[in-house]
Amino acid sequence: MEFHSLEVRQTALSLLRGGVRHAEVARRLDVPLGTVGYWKHVDRAKRGEAIPTRPSLLCPRCDERPLACGAYAYLLGLYLGDGYISHYAKHRTPSLMITLDDAWPGIQDEAEAAVRAVFPYNATCRVRTKGAHNLKVYFKHLTCLFPQHGPGKKHERRIVLEDWQQEIVDACPWEFLRGLIHSDGCRITNWTTRIVGGVSKRYEYPRYFFTNTSDDIRRLCTDTLTRVGVRWTVLARGSVPFNVSVARRDCVALMDAHIGPKH
Repeated sequence: MEFHSLEVRQTALSLLRGGVRHAEVARRLDVPLGTVGYWKHVDRAKRGEAIPTRPSLLCPRCDERPLACGAYAYLLGLYLGDGYISHYAKHRTPSLMITLDDAWPGIQDEAEAAVRAVFPYNATCRVRTKGAHNLKVYFKHLTCLFPQHGPGKKHERRIVLEDWQQEIVDACPWEFLRGLIHSDGCRITNWTTRIVGGVSKRYEYPRYFFTNTSDDIRRLCTDTLTRVGVRWTVLARGSVPFNVSVARRDCVALMDAHIGPKH
């Protein structure tokens, strides 16, 4: 271990108190940058100065850091569909991961923009996987923002929004629905035939689907659709009602105005 004289340490502290940057102090005195930071930390503690918490550690729930509500509502929808929180033993901080298909690069861009808005001080990255990218962000308070996290699969446990989350969804319902559709939904073109004047004619019409095996998550979707004036029906896959369908022309037009096809 390398030791530095009291004179060097006092010189470093004088420079730091005068506003000289850590890196410049380290360069002038030929002292490791980490040592300079440690000296400053100890000096501030001895003088009773409040040491500000790094913004990347502040939580919107615990520390009342401002939260971008529209971006959060969208991200919440994505999380309920394709996201999960994990905490590996070798990592000090848990991570939120949202898996997004490479067929929709525009959605990957939107999702990353939302993550950066909700976590403006935390590093965000995309990790390539087969046919998709995992969008990741590390943050110690992830379970404060996503209290629906828990052991097991989402459809095997209760998924209920907390009051503060419901207030955000009520204020930003289309952002929430957009996140749900971008994760577990789609806009398709259906067709049917009708006999007109004795001739069979083909008719095409657009339709939205949201498919999720969790009864609670589907209920969150349908409750929000009802709140924004969109009529919906449930279509069973076999005997299980996994599919929420929006097919009425006026409701599809409303969905198109706020969501649109995946891109």
